[in-house]
Amino acid sequence: MGFGERYHRTLEEVAACARKAGRDPREVRVVAVSKTVGIDEIETAVAAGAHDFGENRPDALAEKRGHLPEQTWHFIGNIQSRRIPDIVRDAALVHSLYQERHVHRFEAAAAAAGKVQDVLLEVNVSGEHSKSGLAPADVARMLIACEPCDHVRVRGLMTMAPQGDLAAARACFEELARLRDEVRRGLEPGRAALFDELSMGMSEDWREGVAAGATIVRIGRALFDDAFENGSHSD
Repeated sequence: MGFGERYHRTLEEVAACARKAGRDPREVRVVAVSKTVGIDEIETAVAAGAHDFGENRPDALAEKRGHLPEQTWHFIGNIQSRRIPDIVRDAALVHSLYQERHVHRFEAAAAAAGKVQDVLLEVNVSGEHSKSGLAPADVARMLIACEPCDHVRVRGLMTMAPQGDLAAARACFEELARLRDEVRRGLEPGRAALFDELSMGMSEDWREGVAAGATIVRIGRALFDDAFENGSHSD
């Protein structure tokens, strides 16, 4: 099965999951996580209709965006301070901001680039020590840190669920959605309208993400790797 068939099958299933949850399928964006593939595979994906791609390393992001600048590129990896200007140059949306010390670096880099950088706050909903992210109780403080920045726009929240337990993943995603809604209620209307994204769900658990309200699912191996069909489930 090639990328195109996997991609369109996934889109159909995303739409079905959204409708089952009483949602408009157009509310859910599929980001094809392309970190393990090269330019040729991404060009094949573009030809099949994919236009949002996720990368976790600044160098790969720069290379691939350089070849395909008309596509929408997401940065989904760990943020290193010294690479923030590179990330800002190439990313339409950064999914993984959680350290307050990085906020003003993003502000400075985005101002220098003449853009407003859209970001998501990464939240460690599950509390696992192996995962990075803000504690849910610290999200409000982080938003206060971002508020003075004219070139950083917080669009919502991102999380990763515990692997291997779909019920736990669903609970994790539902908690992130509850937190997003709670935060929105405390924002003035203009900011609340923009604080609408929930990036949650990967190849193994995106269905739970859509059911819980995800607006972005990050799917890699289920789209690009035949081995996923035979039991490989990590993006």
